[in-house]
Formats: sequence, C-alpha cells, structure tokens
Amino acid sequence: MKGNNRLGVILAVVGILTALLILYLLAATYMPTVEGKILDGRPDEAITVRIVYALLGWAGMAAGALWVPVLYGFIDGKDWAWGWGVVASSVQILSGFFPMIPAASINLPTPTVSVFIIAFVLWFGMLAIGGVEKKIIALAFVSGLAYVLTFIDGVGALSRYQTSQVSFPIGMYAMGQLINWWGAVAWAAFIYGLVKRKSWAYPLGLFAASLSMFGGYPVGLTDVFQIGRFSMFLVAPVVSTALLIYMLLPTGRKMIEGEAG
Repeated sequence: MKGNNRLGVILAVVGILTALLILYLLAATYMPTVEGKILDGRPDEAITVRIVYALLGWAGMAAGALWVPVLYGFIDGKDWAWGWGVVASSVQILSGFFPMIPAASINLPTPTVSVFIIAFVLWFGMLAIGGVEKKIIALAFVSGLAYVLTFIDGVGALSRYQTSQVSFPIGMYAMGQLINWWGAVAWAAFIYGLVKRKSWAYPLGLFAASLSMFGGYPVGLTDVFQIGRFSMFLVAPVVSTALLIYMLLPTGRKMIEGEAG
C-alpha cells in the first residue's frame, strides 16, 4: 500500500465527505444532548456540551477542508499528502469520539461513532500509504490515546469549574482547563512529526507529555479530593507520564530521532 496515490485519492474524498457527516450529526444531536443534560439535572454539562460540540464541529469541518489539499496532493503525486491526511484524520477521530460520551451518559443514541470508525480507518490508511514502520505506528497510537484523554481532561475541567463550590478547586480547574487543550494540540502535532520523521518531533513530544501532566494532575487530583474517589481525569497524565519516561530512555529517544530530517 506504500505510495498508493490512487488509494489516497479515495480516502481523501471519504475524508471530505466525513466532514459533512460531522456537520450533520453534531447539528442534529446538539440540542437534544443539551436538553437531555438539563433534564438529567446537569446544567453544567449542558453548557459544556454547547461549547465543546461547537468546538468539535469547527475542528471537524476544518479537517474536511484540509482533506482538499490532501486530495490535490495525491492526484499530483506529492509526498506530503499522506502526512497532512494523518493530521486531518486525527482531528476527525476526536470529533467523532467525544460526542459519544455525553450522549451515552443519558442513554441517547451515539451516531458519531460512525465518524470515529471512518476517521480511524482513514488514519491507518494514511500511515499505510506513508509506509510508516510498525513500531512508529504503535507509539503514534499510544500518543493518540494521550491526545484524546488530554482533551477530555480539558472538558472535565470546564464542567467541574461550573459546579465546584470551593474556592481553591475552582481556581485549579480554571488553571488546568486550557493547558489540557493545548496539550491535546501538542500531542496531535507530535504524532504528525513522529510519523513524518521530523527532527522537531522529539522535543515536541517532551512538551506534549509535560503539558498533559501540568494540566492533568492538578485537575485529576483536585477531582479526587472533591469526589472522594479515583478520578478518570488522572488517566491522561498517567499515560503521558509513561510516554515521557519512555521518550527520555535511550531506546525511546533513538526510535523517535532515528533518521529524522
């Protein structure tokens, strides 16, 4: 499949159509999810859905626009096409995945699972066309988990910020919220640099993991003290810590920096 521009053209067209699917599904589920959260007694999560669904819709449609130059790149046989296809599909994975969580929590349908599955196929398709090594794909996949989980920590902080009644936790959620979203962006950029074997991938990976830890641990630990049990918001910084340790080891550094240009 390496260098298969014909397959790339097909996948790029699917990516463009997926953006239209994102637009339709998020618009169709937007207010039902908001109203469902209000009826469920969670007005804070209703406000969060209003913000985050819109954000994911913008990102998902922007990714669809990115598929257009990717399509041109494959038609014209450009080597850069598959790398930007990885970026576009990474964004669409998040646009399809997260909306399933609030909908499922109130027993509503989760139609964006179709976007998630399609985007996942596109992601692996781009890596196959690029001829990426299996060990690099494995690291990119784990980094992708950190990317999604770190974004979710930012969403969680946004929701908790509205419901906490104690001064210090409110401030902690406020401080950690955007740091987590920046961390998610950094992880997405790292994945691109990693699969394209860029020389800046290594320092960016260290930065992404550190951002996730700086944003995730305060949010997760504050949540533990607030709810009195383990918080799922700790998963992102724990995964990022493991990735940071791996990247600092000689084996991890050699793999990331090997043959980087």
